[in-house]
Amino acid sequence: MPPLILTVVAALGGAALVRWGLREARRINDELERLRSAQMAEARVSPIRRLRRDPATGAYRPE
Repeated sequence: MPPLILTVVAALGGAALVRWGLREARRINDELERLRSAQMAEARVSPIRRLRRDPATGAYRPE
């Protein structure tokens, strides 16, 4: 009987460990997604400056 109890306890512990791991992975992925979307919003706010070639010097300068 004790080996059966140990097996059941080990299975319950393993299930709890897997559940905790999945919950932690979801939490980390949610945090990363929140950071990515914040970076994308920040990138959209800053204007994209175009460069034009200065015919006199040949260098590229912002418009």
